[in-house]
Amino acid sequence: MPTVRVYQKRQLRLDLLNFRQRQMYELGMVGVAAVKQRLAAARGPEDQPARPLTKRYAIWKTRQGKGNRRNLWLTGDMLTNFTVRTVSENRAKANVSTRKARIKAWANQKREAWMVFSPANRRAVVEAAQRMLEAMKPRLLLERALGGRQS
Repeated sequence: MPTVRVYQKRQLRLDLLNFRQRQMYELGMVGVAAVKQRLAAARGPEDQPARPLTKRYAIWKTRQGKGNRRNLWLTGDMLTNFTVRTVSENRAKANVSTRKARIKAWANQKREAWMVFSPANRRAVVEAAQRMLEAMKPRLLLERALGGRQS
């Protein structure tokens, strides 16, 4: 199954995607948005509150005016770079792009998994897929009916 890189030198290239790949890109973006929303709410991988910050880091982060909870939005660079990067007809992969963000992501992933789908994130993606299938249903049924008559 061929895959298509969605980003080419920091530029989003959706014109190279076929229809199914575009749908997978949209589902991937729903998943990425759900993960970012969970992280902004300082939730962990199982939708429970994220692990607390160390005392020293909480004090430093409070002095920076960012609050003292683990929400991964101190500078915003890492989560800005976290997006769908590769798409095939049955898979969408998200990752961070820059080397600095990958190192930070790896370190944060070791502390507590964050680049994973929580149960609420999975539900959001399933609901989006169901809406997408409902929108496609009339066309799929029409194509199937027309395909049967032609043979």
